[in-house]
Amino acid sequence: MPRTSLSASALVRTLEELAVADPADTRQSFGERVGQWLDFKDAITLYSVLNGGAGGAARPPAGASSGARAALQDELVRVRNTLTEAIQADGLLDPGRTTKKLHPAAMPGSTEGTADFVPCHRYYLAHQRNMSTSIGALRAQARAVLAEHSPSLKRLAALDGVLEQALGARERSLLATLPQLLSRRFEHLFEMHRRALLDGQAPDDPDQWLQPGGWLATFCRDMHGVLMAELELRLQPVLGLVEALGKEVTE
Repeated sequence: MPRTSLSASALVRTLEELAVADPADTRQSFGERVGQWLDFKDAITLYSVLNGGAGGAARPPAGASSGARAALQDELVRVRNTLTEAIQADGLLDPGRTTKKLHPAAMPGSTEGTADFVPCHRYYLAHQRNMSTSIGALRAQARAVLAEHSPSLKRLAALDGVLEQALGARERSLLATLPQLLSRRFEHLFEMHRRALLDGQAPDDPDQWLQPGGWLATFCRDMHGVLMAELELRLQPVLGLVEALGKEVTE
């Protein structure tokens, strides 16, 4: 069986490109790494689901299955679009709307010649909470839909529920480090900006930080890219459930 590398994640690649995370270690397969995250109790529960009986939900009429699939796909699209629009509409990439939010004068603790990461940290955490709430509800809805279909889909829904519970704490812990990693990028770009000022002996103009080419505008674009990559990562389990439902309906 070929090994699946964790570096296939767009989020991991994005962090590596920003030089805030070390390249993923590919010596272990994905399955081996996940196995290290499961404790003995989780392993027993997982075994029970994988080896349990396939009885349960009766296969619904084809029309009902197609309708359920379409409704779930529509909800997936709605949630993804809503979260994407929330990230984009926050104004972090629009200098005209962002200046009041991230201008040095508005940053707590900021003084002349310094920049504070705190507002960016709060911004990122707010979107993480939004994603966790919306996608968690969507994932539960997807499991409920699958459980009403064939025995194999019911088992898949149960498996997903076990994995979410078993790996949820580990996932939250890892995703909580993203703002810390982004702070490294923030500090690096600001330090490069300060060095450029020293080399050119030019006065600093904070009003230009968020203009095209400014260091803070660059950081905002990078943070937006990480948020979008995290959004896609969080949606992957739901996409898998929807794809499984669609495959069974088609067949």
